[in-house]
Amino acid sequence: MPADVRVKICGLTRAQDIDAVVAAKAAFGGFVFFAKSPRNVNAAQARALALSVPVGLARVGLFVDPDDAFLDAVLAEVPLDILQLHGKESPERVQALRARHGLPVMKAVGVADDGDLDALTTYGRVADMLLVDAKPPRNAKLPGGNGLAFDWRLIAGRRWPVPWMLAGGLTPDNVAEAVALTGARQVDVSSGVESAPGVKDAALIARFVGAAHG
Repeated sequence: MPADVRVKICGLTRAQDIDAVVAAKAAFGGFVFFAKSPRNVNAAQARALALSVPVGLARVGLFVDPDDAFLDAVLAEVPLDILQLHGKESPERVQALRARHGLPVMKAVGVADDGDLDALTTYGRVADMLLVDAKPPRNAKLPGGNGLAFDWRLIAGRRWPVPWMLAGGLTPDNVAEAVALTGARQVDVSSGVESAPGVKDAALIARFVGAAHG
């Protein structure tokens, strides 16, 4: 497996999380701005973390159906490189936010079966990157970070108009298989490298990145 698989560690909340992500040579660090998540950070917390990130680690802000006022307030304080939209944002909303903020947008699309794949093509026309995630259960409180995987065979060998990232239920023990099966060049993990909900584990982060790189 090639070592150029790029890894995103999402849901960073502490200075030591940044240290662990940098030491493991991940490519992206994610901050969650969603109050229902155990990984939620406010703008002041995220600003301190984002300013400590060295050059070379892309800072991703995860938002769920944010309104303009909320996004404006966060971006006025927090230096982010990429916006990740993890809600039910329409293609038109994706386009509008790209234009409003001048930042690349990654759109998360939940997948459970073949019927969900058309949305990837649709959003691939308006977003800069796709996050192919497991669709949450109908009664789930969180749109992602639930530790659930989907049938990776659904997307094996598929390509979309923009780069894409695989997410959903990835762990240090299964990420190599997921990359081999899907051909993913980028992977995202949150709960799979935690010792408790919202608490990142440096050893698991190192193991995950190492496994993703083969």
